[in-house]
Amino acid sequence: MPQPPLLVVMGVSGSGKSTVGAALAQRLRVPFADADDFHPEANIAKMSAGHALDDHDRHPWLEAIGEWLHQHAASGGVMSCSALKRKYRDQLRHHEPTTEFVHLDGTHEVITRRQASRPGHFMPTSLLHSQFATLEPLAPDENGVVIDVDQSIDDIVDAYVTTHLEES
Repeated sequence: MPQPPLLVVMGVSGSGKSTVGAALAQRLRVPFADADDFHPEANIAKMSAGHALDDHDRHPWLEAIGEWLHQHAASGGVMSCSALKRKYRDQLRHHEPTTEFVHLDGTHEVITRRQASRPGHFMPTSLLHSQFATLEPLAPDENGVVIDVDQSIDDIVDAYVTTHLEES
């Protein structure tokens, strides 16, 4: 039996990382964690005030996520995490090289519509532009897959499971 996958579901705010990540984890029968839960209070306060995080803010957050990935390498798991820049993904892979990325990709219009349906989330819609500006798509040498978010959650999960796991 193949080893359960260790996935990071990545993308900009509002792309569906948490929802898709939880659904994938359930389908794969592995633990799920949301990177938002790993943010220090200072990061949440900064984002809530409408300010984008910088790399200094993100470093300890990514370290904590990387540690979770390493702890779940043998048993598998799914983490939702923006992981917008290659260097952030490299930092996560430093902890666990087997990590696979599932990039939830969509147009600014689709993501804006999805994000607007999430009242009370600490990432205001006004910061979405900075997320798109920061996003570095997966490079060909990165272990990962890109999936269009303009479809149902079930279709996104099926797209990963049927096209990626069944090829393995």
